[in-house]
Amino acid sequence: MNASVVIQANNLGLTFQTSDGPVHALKDVTLNIEKGEFVSFIGPSGCGKTTFLRCMAALEVPTSGTLTVNGMTPEAARQARAYGYVFQAAGLYPWRTIGRNIRLPLEIMGFSKCEQAERLERVLDLVDLKGFGAKYPWQLSGGMQQRASIARALAFDAEILLMDEPFGALDEIVRDHLNEELLKLWARTQKTIAFVTHSIPEAVFLSTKIVVMSPRPGRIHDVIDSTLPRERPLDIRDSAEFIAIAHRVRDGLRAGHGYEE
Repeated sequence: MNASVVIQANNLGLTFQTSDGPVHALKDVTLNIEKGEFVSFIGPSGCGKTTFLRCMAALEVPTSGTLTVNGMTPEAARQARAYGYVFQAAGLYPWRTIGRNIRLPLEIMGFSKCEQAERLERVLDLVDLKGFGAKYPWQLSGGMQQRASIARALAFDAEILLMDEPFGALDEIVRDHLNEELLKLWARTQKTIAFVTHSIPEAVFLSTKIVVMSPRPGRIHDVIDSTLPRERPLDIRDSAEFIAIAHRVRDGLRAGHGYEE
């Protein structure tokens, strides 16, 4: 495997056995994600984009093909702490402060209290939550809670960040702000990010590569390499280049949605 490739899927498939018969969640998925890329997965509900992300995180086990994360099986990558995972909901424990929520994985991993404190301060600063460590989740807005969730995933300094539609429940103004903040965070940390979204503008704004998926069963319909510069102000969404990429994504979603077995 090329040393720059951190996630590699070859003919990946996943079939769930149910009482109503088999459900083909993924079929023949082949994709390389290189170090430092920001890759978004977009497609209709049921296209397998979250399932694919869960396979990377060893939360689901493929039934065919191969998948490696940092040259290892997803399970070995999990044990090696190769990735952090950000879910759709912030998932913060209400009885723990923001700081103690972020420190939780560090506690489980056995980091010293001194190291925990150092890492906490660093990631709070990264997500612009400095001074909020002693607050409880209910004292923060939804957007701030989701930033705390990102900080928790960054706390043990994994090379890969897996993000499952983390801003989907937020209003458009907050979402735009967090999109900008996430791009700045990516630029500062140089992490490899795999990001699931239903939003075409979000996928185009954030990504170096956009993977358009089709349902029945989930497969890759198109892979679009972005030609946008890495530094992207929000008003880049009005540019002809941005609109052209968005049109290609939309066309791929329409064509892919009609792609039958």
